[in-house]
Amino acid sequence: MKSTIKKFIFSPFSENTYVISDETNEAVIIDPGCLSQTEKETLAAYISSKKLKPVALLQTHTHLDHVFGSAFVKRKYQIEMYMHEADLPVLSDVEMRCKTWGIPGFEPVEADKFLKEGDVFKFGDTQLDVIWVPGHAPGHIAFINHEDRYIIGGDCLFKGSIGRTDFPLCSHEDLMKSIKNKFFTLPEDYTLYAGHMDETTIGFEKKHNPFF
Repeated sequence: MKSTIKKFIFSPFSENTYVISDETNEAVIIDPGCLSQTEKETLAAYISSKKLKPVALLQTHTHLDHVFGSAFVKRKYQIEMYMHEADLPVLSDVEMRCKTWGIPGFEPVEADKFLKEGDVFKFGDTQLDVIWVPGHAPGHIAFINHEDRYIIGGDCLFKGSIGRTDFPLCSHEDLMKSIKNKFFTLPEDYTLYAGHMDETTIGFEKKHNPFF
């Protein structure tokens, strides 16, 4: 396996932030949910200790718990933020939602570039295929590494569960279609790294997930 996948669990939302790197030491940071200064320092300390060179910030989607640390990451590593254009309304609502819910410390962030279904994001010797999987968020995307047989799935499919669809711009029907048509068509041995909870496999969820 070329990829090294490091997971951090950040914020009161227990959000999974991922740093993916390979033998070139280039890396991408996916969904930085680091909210406190301590969490930001924890992320930076790992990157420094491994002598990694972050080259991009990738967002599966932009609900608040997945972008708490995005401005920090962009600024510290001078890298661009990639997301799906359809999630811009979600991103624009984060600051107001943080104020409404009494969550301090959020720094607004803007996207630099957009990804869409069929795009391939390359860094180092690693290739991530982009799929569009709306439902939990209108611009939700996931990243598949076919060589190492894993998917960074965000908040679509979890171990024994699925993403919430009771937020604005969500669609339960779209989410179920995304999981069945995009996730469940992958080989069963592919590992799923989700936005919350533990990793699982596509095969396990097809057999045991109570929503299916």
